[in-house]
Amino acid sequence: MKLLCRYLLGTFLWTLFISLSFFVLIVQLVELFAHLVQYLDLEVPLSRILQVQLLFLPQAVTYALPMALLFAVAFTLGSFYAHNELVAVFGGGLPLWRFVLPLITLGVLLSAGLFLFTEFVSIESLRQKNALSRELLHITRTHSNTDITVRDPRGRFIYSAEYYNDRAESLSRVTVIERDDQGRFRRRISAATGRWKGEHWIWEEGVLFTLGNSSVSDDPGASGDSQAVDGIEARPFETLSESVFTQPPGSFRRITQDIDEMRLREAREWAGTLRNAGQPFRKALTDYYSRYSYALTPLVVVLLSSSLGGKFRKNILLMSLLVSLVVTVVYYVSSMILGLMAGNGLISPLAGAWAGVGIFGLLGVLLFRVAKT
Repeated sequence: MKLLCRYLLGTFLWTLFISLSFFVLIVQLVELFAHLVQYLDLEVPLSRILQVQLLFLPQAVTYALPMALLFAVAFTLGSFYAHNELVAVFGGGLPLWRFVLPLITLGVLLSAGLFLFTEFVSIESLRQKNALSRELLHITRTHSNTDITVRDPRGRFIYSAEYYNDRAESLSRVTVIERDDQGRFRRRISAATGRWKGEHWIWEEGVLFTLGNSSVSDDPGASGDSQAVDGIEARPFETLSESVFTQPPGSFRRITQDIDEMRLREAREWAGTLRNAGQPFRKALTDYYSRYSYALTPLVVVLLSSSLGGKFRKNILLMSLLVSLVVTVVYYVSSMILGLMAGNGLISPLAGAWAGVGIFGLLGVLLFRVAKT
């Protein structure tokens, strides 16, 4: 059995190396041709272009590994079947699942390795690649934003502004609604500008609207009738500075951050920041969960290809390549659709990230039950 295991892994690993090199080259070419015209128009030196592609290499490996695994397993088992080697294995009483167990074990190890490789190598390399690419293409990012509405984590303050200047950390045409612990209106601030002063906001040239006649009674023994108000009082001000307005300027920024460039801790904190600020957070949370689910892709594709590989007896190279491309496209398209559904609130972010892996993993197990053995 050890000799058979070494023979299987030796044949498979050599095929995996060749297929991984091929698919990495394809991914690199797709990335290169996406910006080639801009590189030529801006006369970017070849050395700088090669530097961008080199920084993209770890991410290309991450993208190409599932496709390469799918092809390598299908091609290896198909070759064994075409040469009647699988027939000899099955004739010796060895079931398919036991024969491919080394490949499944390798799939588990590759899943763990892909997770660590993405977290500690690919993300940092992608950050540098994107930064260098923006520099070469003269692309600038602005965090200034328009028409912003933000809620503080406790839901006590609601901020609305027409424009946020990220460089000056200032707001224009601001409206702030303050509510009490029961969610009832307490006061409103309408200001021409707001400036961040290190720890809190300072409002300038505005009007403070409060409930008339001391608003709501603070007496805990007061009855419901004693909380009635006579109207709204408006008081103009030149400057209003209170330490309660502590919403950080970063929550007003335009969302230009990409989960793909964040490590897990940063991605989790970013999704939490969006949720606490009352901004759309489902897509970010789905992408965060997908970081875990994508790491299991090598194991899933090994299960699928192990159950399909023995079905090819002719045109093994062509059929293995075709199956790997078809399954990969279907897998990624379904994951994309589920991610969009999760981002729009049709399903939960957790389901959007894990449903594709679960469905295809279950499909791989079911195909094993009907595979030749």
